[in-house]
Formats: sequence, C-alpha cells, structure tokens
Amino acid sequence: MTHLSLVEQTVVQSAGSVVSDMSGEKVMFSINSGKYYNLGAVGGRVWELMASPIPVKRLVDELVAEYDIDRSACEEQVTAFLKNLHGEALIEVRKGEG
Repeated sequence: MTHLSLVEQTVVQSAGSVVSDMSGEKVMFSINSGKYYNLGAVGGRVWELMASPIPVKRLVDELVAEYDIDRSACEEQVTAFLKNLHGEALIEVRKGEG
C-alpha cells in the first residue's frame, strides 16, 4: 500500500478493542490479539476520529486544524501510524473516500 493510496482511502476502527484514557493518553487492549497498545495523546485523537468511517484526507484536515503541524508532515506520520494499526488488524481500510 503506497503513501498516496492510503491518503485516498477511508479508515475505521475494527471491532474488538477496549480503550481507556490514562492521564491524557489512550491505552488500548485488543481482544482479538490479546495485546496492549499505548496510542499516546495524538494517536488517541486519531483513534477517536476513526470511531466511524472517515476519509484519511479529512482525518489529516482535522489534525492540521487542531495541532501546529505541517500538512505533509502530518500526512506522513498519520499514514505510518495507520499502516501500523492496519498491520495489527486494529483498523479497516476501505476503498475510496466514503
């Protein structure tokens, strides 16, 4: 999956995870894999935005508006984060932007 193709996709949380807020950072337990993940503060915000299907471009728009970050740097970091989540089967990637 290339960088550009992921930016043009829609993402959503996969079922089977329990997320808790721990001092401003999100910590997740995957029921399917039995693993714990620390999403951090910004990763936790990304997770919240994926509660329902969201185009990756819109997700990046939201983060650029909320945080002081350059759009290209944000896209790069978000796509790397999403690839990791997808690799762990924590999110679903759907074709297209909706």
